[in-house]
Amino acid sequence: MDLEWMAWTLPTAVFFLGIAALLLGMTFWQHLSPTRLRRGLLPIPTTRGDRLFVGLLASAFLHLAWLALTPFSLWIALGLSVLLLVSVLRLG
Repeated sequence: MDLEWMAWTLPTAVFFLGIAALLLGMTFWQHLSPTRLRRGLLPIPTTRGDRLFVGLLASAFLHLAWLALTPFSLWIALGLSVLLLVSVLRLG
């Protein structure tokens, strides 16, 4: 397979592997302990899965903005995305 046109980098691979690990972990957690609706910083009642989706979506937009607006390394964007995701999952 010729995947050079996709321009995979190590930070991109780590980002997508992290998403896959999160989805697997959340699936197992849901089976062990079903979630309840709760209100946090987000203005609507959410479950763990809802907060994970919002956090992943925000991380994707952060990466796109990072690529479009800065010349800096994607490792910085990855670190910021992790902080954003953790805060949405914890406080959202």
